[in-house]
Amino acid sequence: MLVVALDVGTSSARALCFDARGKVVPGAEAHVTYEAITTPDGGVELDADALLEAVATALDGCVAGCGDRAREIGAVGASVFWHSLMALDGEGAPLTRVITWADTRSAAAAAELRAALDERAVHARTGAPLHSTFFPAKLAWLKRSRPDVFARARTWCGFAEYLDARLTGASRVGISMASGTGLMEQRTGRWDRHLLETCDIEADQLPPIDDTPATGLTPSYASRWPDLAHARWYPAHGDGACSNIGSDCTQPDRVALNVGTSSAMRVIAHEEFGAPRATPWGLWRYRVDGRRSLVGGATSEGGNVLAWCRRNLALPEDDDELARVIGEIPPDRHGLTALPFLAGERSVGWRGDARAALTGLSLNTSAPEMLRALMEAVAFRLALVYERLAPLAAPGHAIVASGGALTHSPVWTTIIADVLGVPIVLVREAQASARGAALLTLGAEGLPAPPPLALDEACVPNPRHHAIYLRARERHQNLYDNVVGPRPA
Repeated sequence: MLVVALDVGTSSARALCFDARGKVVPGAEAHVTYEAITTPDGGVELDADALLEAVATALDGCVAGCGDRAREIGAVGASVFWHSLMALDGEGAPLTRVITWADTRSAAAAAELRAALDERAVHARTGAPLHSTFFPAKLAWLKRSRPDVFARARTWCGFAEYLDARLTGASRVGISMASGTGLMEQRTGRWDRHLLETCDIEADQLPPIDDTPATGLTPSYASRWPDLAHARWYPAHGDGACSNIGSDCTQPDRVALNVGTSSAMRVIAHEEFGAPRATPWGLWRYRVDGRRSLVGGATSEGGNVLAWCRRNLALPEDDDELARVIGEIPPDRHGLTALPFLAGERSVGWRGDARAALTGLSLNTSAPEMLRALMEAVAFRLALVYERLAPLAAPGHAIVASGGALTHSPVWTTIIADVLGVPIVLVREAQASARGAALLTLGAEGLPAPPPLALDEACVPNPRHHAIYLRARERHQNLYDNVVGPRPA
């Protein structure tokens, strides 16, 4: 038996075919890139139908690459970026673009919700604070800014559910994706009625929460992929959950570190619905499925900081040359202090209105030094996440890293290890999220778990560099306190 795994991110979509051992079928992989639509007021959106066609094109390439083995495909799973929101009309057509997690236009609406609600109680129930990332703030903003759309919307969902409906005709949302909306009760796995009332929507305007696979495709896609027409299509899981599974971070003794477009640190807790443990403030709690929670923190910065610097600074174009130049700059020798909030702040301060800053510039400051300072600042934010997350992990836990920004930039792995003061082990898997989606699908199909991945040698922190970064973090925190300031009550 073979399974197809879709990996839909905010900058690219992949489709890969895996065998029962969790190995990619040679040649059965396709990749399509795209760019988000940004606006001066903080909008970060994707066109839903263009994204749908990008996924379909990736599937075209994957199925074609399978050749005659395509008839062995029995199931399809997906890893899709969490926290997107879109409005659909009564016919299921989009009324909005896909509003992504990076969109900060609802930051003011989030502040108003914090003034009206007990945020700590909301966080305890849903695992999510009141922030522009999540549905409550986005819905409140849309109700005010686009009342015509709000009135016409029959369904509110994320891109994962729109993709599922277009491909299979099924209207449902998996537990994992629902848990990332900020509207699902972690204790019951149901929509939070108090927040529904606050958002002025009904439960039937959201897809039903259901992890049951759909069988078959809508007619146009069945004719496009005859070999997938009778496969079982599982509801998507959140990309962070898939990344943990795909990098074998399935137990509390492994903390997953991922640096892709954004960054995150996460640990899996084995707990059924009923009584999830308390989530430390600053972190979030979503779900892998009905048996496992995922606790962690995410920053809105990662590879997007590197991409922004490449677009706007005079940096070497060659990747190896850039890595060499960055690696030759001693830790904090540049004397710069940076806040990396190009897309607002998520963990741990949850300031959606925060913006990036860079101080200490002089006539002698170089573009590589500016990039290095921003990379170090991302590591400082991850250190704040780790300090809250480490007590939830098992004693003696390992940090296992994945993500394109780390696999393509060993310098960044070294920086993060030196900042945390803890060894980091890179997993030898370039597509951890896709592998996670495949493993979850294979498990749902009743197949045994494959052998674990091989790990690279640990990146061990330099104690002298760690001491330097501890002092630099104090300077970073002072800048944060003075520029961003405390979160309004």
